[in-house]
Amino acid sequence: MAAATNTTTTSVNDLTEEDASELQFPKEFESAETLLISEVYMLLEHRKQQNESAEEEQELSEVFMKTLLYTQRFSKFTNRETIAAVRSLLLQKKLHKFELAALANLCPDNAEEAKSLIPSLEGRFEDEELQQTLDDIQTKRSFQY
Repeated sequence: MAAATNTTTTSVNDLTEEDASELQFPKEFESAETLLISEVYMLLEHRKQQNESAEEEQELSEVFMKTLLYTQRFSKFTNRETIAAVRSLLLQKKLHKFELAALANLCPDNAEEAKSLIPSLEGRFEDEELQQTLDDIQTKRSFQY
């Protein structure tokens, strides 16, 4: 008696692994925009305020509230002007949108830390250039309060 084998054909493209360090993401992410944690916080806070001022206030879900608290806790920037300035600064660099969001969300202190946290930066940016960008982000961050 012959054993049945289940064979499926897959194209080479289907075999591509997701790998953020190589900037390889699923097709669904190609047209998606990245948001900074600070931007998500502002969106959620705005939604909460809309809800509170509505005639019939809806109870916000537990997931919504936990997400709001998470984004509040890890938000690096406190106002729209700073977010816009940081985003503008990073858009001037030749960064992938994942790298842009990761740098703005993590705010590493130095180029070495940035390359450890975001391996795709390795070999694409000189330490001095990357450090200057990080210093510029930190300056914008320090003037927001």
